[in-house]
Amino acid sequence: MRKIDEEAEAERVKADLAELEGLRRYLIFGIKARRSGNREKLMRAIDDYVEEMTPDRTALHGKNHKCG
Repeated sequence: MRKIDEEAEAERVKADLAELEGLRRYLIFGIKARRSGNREKLMRAIDDYVEEMTPDRTALHGKNHKCG
């Protein structure tokens, strides 16, 4: 029973991270969001929440990003 609960919680976290990633991408790339004065506050709030769910505050940062 405990394993089922842990698996269910892992799925909930995975779903939450997917939703937060979409919101974060909107804040980074959305035209209206770039003009918002609260953009940085919202991104920090997302990062804070991700840090509560996972040990990695930057779990949503720079996915599929290559420099140079």
